[in-house]
Amino acid sequence: MNTARTGEFRLLPVFSGIFVGVLILSNILAAKMIQLGPFVFDGGTLLFPISYIFGDVLTEVYGYRQSRKVIWTGFVMLILASLNIWIIGMLPAQDSWTLQTDFNNILLQMPRITAASIAGYFVGEYSNSVVLSKLKVLTNGKRLWLRTIGSTAVGELLDSVIFVAAAFSGMYETSVLVVMALSNYVFKTAIEIIFTPVTYAVIRFTKQHEHTDVFDIGETYNPLPGR
Repeated sequence: MNTARTGEFRLLPVFSGIFVGVLILSNILAAKMIQLGPFVFDGGTLLFPISYIFGDVLTEVYGYRQSRKVIWTGFVMLILASLNIWIIGMLPAQDSWTLQTDFNNILLQMPRITAASIAGYFVGEYSNSVVLSKLKVLTNGKRLWLRTIGSTAVGELLDSVIFVAAAFSGMYETSVLVVMALSNYVFKTAIEIIFTPVTYAVIRFTKQHEHTDVFDIGETYNPLPGR
């Protein structure tokens, strides 16, 4: 069911902008490793789950196909940001600028992190969207908490394992990578659970404001963007 045309969605550009910003910023922050007690994770872990929350909102309210367009936009902008950072890093520095080594050590990690993030997020978020979309049809739009948390539990697991393996293999011992992947998964899933009341409120407000509530009946779940 969809009671509004795409051109009438006034909040969709806002969600798209926030989603893209969070995606890029979390990949920059991932250059720093953090340890809190027994947990080891990259700096983007605390912010990155917000992109999944917005992914839930997009799929729940606007449907699977609209969410694909926003997510692919995020991918393209992430690649563009990473490419520009790499180009700037390769260009010769002005003689009095002495921070080239610092720039390289931090920001030039981003191309690899970006590639790992895209691989992990493509699989994880795709799974997240499909699970949420299918559960919405199966539950007839009820038990939103089951859809958001259940889809995140699947998506974040795949995302965390793929991202950590692709981004940090060879840089850290296997034992550290295992702890890192587990820490990523626990923190990301915990944030989704903690923010469930906020997700409920945003989804409720958006559905009322946009006058739409899409059920993906008969959806083929093509991972590519399209009509």
